[in-house]
Amino acid sequence: MTWILLWFRNDLRLHDHQPLTAALQTGQPVIPLYCFDPRQFGQTTFGFAKMGAFRAEFLRESVADLRQMLRSRRSDLLIRQGLPEDIIPALVQDLQLTGVYWHQEITAEEVAVEAKLQRRLQEMGVTVQTFWGHTLYHPDDLPWSLTQLPEVFTHFRKQVEGNIPIRAALPTPSALPPLPEVTAGECPTLADLGVAPPRLDSRTMLKFTGGETAALERMQTYIWTCDRLRCYKETRNGLLAVDDSSKFSPWLALGCLSPRRVYAEVERYEAERVKNESTYWLVFELLWRDYFRLIAAKHGNAIFRPTGLQGLALPWQEDWPRFQLWQSGQTGFPLVDAGMQELRATGFLSNRGRQNVASFLTKNLGINWQMGAEWFESCLIDYDVCSNWGNWNYTAGVGNDARGFRFFNIIKQAQTYDPEGEYVKHWLPMLRSLPPRLVHQPWQLSPAAQRQRGVRLGVDYPNPVVDLFKSADTNAQRYEAAQQLTRRKRPQRQN
Repeated sequence: MTWILLWFRNDLRLHDHQPLTAALQTGQPVIPLYCFDPRQFGQTTFGFAKMGAFRAEFLRESVADLRQMLRSRRSDLLIRQGLPEDIIPALVQDLQLTGVYWHQEITAEEVAVEAKLQRRLQEMGVTVQTFWGHTLYHPDDLPWSLTQLPEVFTHFRKQVEGNIPIRAALPTPSALPPLPEVTAGECPTLADLGVAPPRLDSRTMLKFTGGETAALERMQTYIWTCDRLRCYKETRNGLLAVDDSSKFSPWLALGCLSPRRVYAEVERYEAERVKNESTYWLVFELLWRDYFRLIAAKHGNAIFRPTGLQGLALPWQEDWPRFQLWQSGQTGFPLVDAGMQELRATGFLSNRGRQNVASFLTKNLGINWQMGAEWFESCLIDYDVCSNWGNWNYTAGVGNDARGFRFFNIIKQAQTYDPEGEYVKHWLPMLRSLPPRLVHQPWQLSPAAQRQRGVRLGVDYPNPVVDLFKSADTNAQRYEAAQQLTRRKRPQRQN
């Protein structure tokens, strides 16, 4: 009997899984495999853990759930620790496999692994099939090749939405063939992976559980049970409440949830309940996710360079003392500090929060945006290489869709999105005694007011690390000088 090996990566689900569907269509039995690659648990360039405790635990839960899903269908999941380019050829040889199928990735580290593996399998005469499966739209359906992809999101959006059909999500198989005689392997513990267990902070609002089962439950709860999709656009910038936004991103990032499955659910909701701006906006956000991946596929390693997609040579600083204040939420700006403490304590931060803390790091502290991107890579439970680095390009002003020096006024943002200070007080309990007009600007407290409120600036809560507006002006001047230098060297890119 001939077998096909199905290599799971960032696609830990059974629904809408093209490699699985294609393998079953051959009529050959399928052996599912997941490899815990030690390189995933190494260090970033700046010395942070590539995968923090929250994401590592989420990954373990997702792999365990995938195994259970397979077992309920008479199959199982082989689990191995080691390099896929070594493990997979060894399995091919031991089990006399004829084909290996997987979802392709498009960024450097993942592509390098694929290339090594593909060379070895070709030398062994094994059939290799790779598939695109992480986006709403398939590249083959777009009106241009990746090399012609528009450099501005709005141009991309206008040409695809409503004009290009979205492929239907593939069904979940009800049964699978049993495995041959082979050791399934144990799911490693966090200790086996060299990761300390995450500490659950009592302030955590939502505990994310990995896996397709939890992903579908969250989608059911948010869209149908709580009926929150109807007001998504109005509430998505909320900083504290669990259901202000969908919170689908961790499951999307690890492929426990397919974007086409979400799209199908939105369409069903629109048919059965209501179609409005909010239902559109959730799909709009999925489109942004598509765009970041497609841009990364087009530009390759440019998204990782300090000059970004624009090739803009800014004089970024590597000021470690100030960076550490930002990391730990000790900058003296409550919205920034609350966000960074939430990130560290939970592995999650709202999109609005991410934009503000990233703007502060780059536009106020003038610190190398790559350091921020790598810290997010380490911390985020929903880390997605394309979305993370694409968003940091954008916020730092070096991305393909940047609009010049876009500075977030932290105080104004706080007053708009946390008017009563509930979010800040939740994560910074030392500021709970302050009224809304002062909680975002505690430096305005007089010494007498500090004594009255029980908040000593510089002791209980830090003084601001920079002047918000003077620091932004300084960095804006640096940005303009870098842009002028770039313009003199080459004409601006069109499209």
